[in-house]
Amino acid sequence: MVLQAKKNKLLDEVLKEIDERKGEFKKKKYVPQDMIKKLKEIGVYRAHAPKRFGGDGLSPMEFLELIETISRVDGSTGWVASFGSAAIYIAALPIDTLEKVYADGPDVAFAGGLFPVQKAEKVAGGYNVDGVWKFASGCKGADILGVGIGASEDGKPLTAVFQQGEIEIIKNWDVFGMVGTGSFDLKVDNQFVPEEWTFVRGGEASIDEPIFRYPTIAYAAQVLAVVNLGIARAALDEIRDIAMARGGYTGAPRLADRSYLRISLAKAEANLRSARAFFYEATEKAWEKILKGDELTDDDKSMLRLSSAQATREGARAVQEAYMLAGIPAIYKGHVLQDHLCDAMVVTQHAFLNESMYEGAGNVFVDLPTIPGYI
Repeated sequence: MVLQAKKNKLLDEVLKEIDERKGEFKKKKYVPQDMIKKLKEIGVYRAHAPKRFGGDGLSPMEFLELIETISRVDGSTGWVASFGSAAIYIAALPIDTLEKVYADGPDVAFAGGLFPVQKAEKVAGGYNVDGVWKFASGCKGADILGVGIGASEDGKPLTAVFQQGEIEIIKNWDVFGMVGTGSFDLKVDNQFVPEEWTFVRGGEASIDEPIFRYPTIAYAAQVLAVVNLGIARAALDEIRDIAMARGGYTGAPRLADRSYLRISLAKAEANLRSARAFFYEATEKAWEKILKGDELTDDDKSMLRLSSAQATREGARAVQEAYMLAGIPAIYKGHVLQDHLCDAMVVTQHAFLNESMYEGAGNVFVDLPTIPGYI
């Protein structure tokens, strides 16, 4: 009880600091290393690190709830924190390499610019890597960085891992939403990477712990989708506070006294909670089967993808509803709902969460071949 109270107190302190500094992150266009250190202190990057190296062994639900909580304060910081889940990716590194990765402890931050996949020359002992990769969210604060380098001999996509400082970060992130994620390009100029510092993305882990049997690509979608659940919660709380606080500029009644607002707010709340319940229900079902030692079916994996897409969209719709209900004040630059709106719409554009996910789920429902990479 005492330990949990200390953890809760630390989390509250870090959330408060994120709230105070989120404008700074937006101006810098990335979450700086001193805040990454704070995220490490609250367990973000050790959450799924192998237990044998000191990881906390959190369940998917516990980690997703943590990211949702951070995202309620700042979507960009939640997005960067979500890559604490990448410990599942890098668990496909050889065990000897993992021992080096975690030599100083389990709090290792990974970021990757995996696309577009670049061809790498296979040479004795490894690969010569050359190219530019996009969307390396959190790269400025990462300890290790990955880039997509084509395929292994069996055709599976490979990732090459570099230390921070071994790779050039091109500061070209210029967007309206998720500005603070620092999703810059990564550049490598004909650099050798030993084979033991490469892994198959989504490949089998070198360590057998339950979390490493969870479907990696589905989880990569989930940790991003849950950001929109957090942003949406913040937006609906904001419009409720606005509605109760004042009347209109024209002397009209308070927003809270207008029936259209109460109806719209109630519908948005119901839709968001429904999507959130579906999201966590699918997660818990998959996790329970893994803990029992059962294999996940295609339907189980599809529900993880479908519920992620639905959470993303219902989250964005809730934010849009809050913005429209707020009226004139929300149009001003710097209004919190402007940030929520831009951030939430960026999440909907991610390749793991776009409209094609519904086609993938539909194909599984009717036993048709699904789209590549869906499950």
